Amino acid sequence: MSARWLEDELSDADTRPERRQKHKTKKPLGRRRLAALTAEESGEQDDTIRRLTDLGHITEVVAELKSGKEATAYVARGPRGSVLLKLYRELEARSFKRDGIYREGQVILDARAKRAMEGRSRKGLEMLQAGWVAAEYAHLWHLWQSGLNVPEPLVGPSPFEYMQTTPAVLMRLIGTEDAPAPRLSDAALTPEEARNAWNQALDGMAHLLRLGYAHGDYSTYNLLWWENTVTIIDFPQLTTRQNPKFGELLRRDAESLATSFRKHGVQQSGEATLREVQRRALGVAPTPRVVLP
Repeated sequence: MSARWLEDELSDADTRPERRQKHKTKKPLGRRRLAALTAEESGEQDDTIRRLTDLGHITEVVAELKSGKEATAYVARGPRGSVLLKLYRELEARSFKRDGIYREGQVILDARAKRAMEGRSRKGLEMLQAGWVAAEYAHLWHLWQSGLNVPEPLVGPSPFEYMQTTPAVLMRLIGTEDAPAPRLSDAALTPEEARNAWNQALDGMAHLLRLGYAHGDYSTYNLLWWENTVTIIDFPQLTTRQNPKFGELLRRDAESLATSFRKHGVQQSGEATLREVQRRALGVAPTPRVVLP
């Protein structure tokens, strides 16, 4: 997510200190009940689902897939087939709040917007929420177009298009509605499959590094396994070399990957994993994908 984009989006924001309200503060929106997402009556339907339906991105929500520390994933249907619908909680309702390390090095040219986000005022939290969603879309598009094994984003690539879906991110479902792809942490692998998955996971991390990225949470918990293919997921915390903590985050990714693969019988140290990833990053890049207009 570029500094120019942030400046354009946030320059008109009202970041003045808010007056203390006498009425009761609205409870932060956390995990959505599936009943609210599948309700057909307009008065009962979730506002985000109604907007996504009106925009033509989805036709219905089918089931809840997985609830995480900052978002919940649902299986949905849309004009282009099965959809993975990721709905972020409002920032105040998340258990994962220490996001500052991932945003270090980002340049925000608008001083008012910068103060609002650092102060975590109501307006600042809204900006952080929008930026978190926009970052995942922007990263997804870049990685998808660069040929990496990531879910195909289904809105964009223009920020004008995908900002209309906040707080939701829509991507193509890996697997099927009846059998979504499991995370590698949950998959039962043969020794041969484990070696194959480990090799693909190393390649995936190397491809990210070649593009100048550290994932920030790279482990079997954020890798899917479907038809003998590893797919990388979860990108809002992706960070670049501009981040002064880049080396630390990259090393942490290598350690997390090595540790999480031990249940599959792969015994490697974090240091050895990092060296292998750095070696592979000097190799051949994947073939870019052509995105048709």
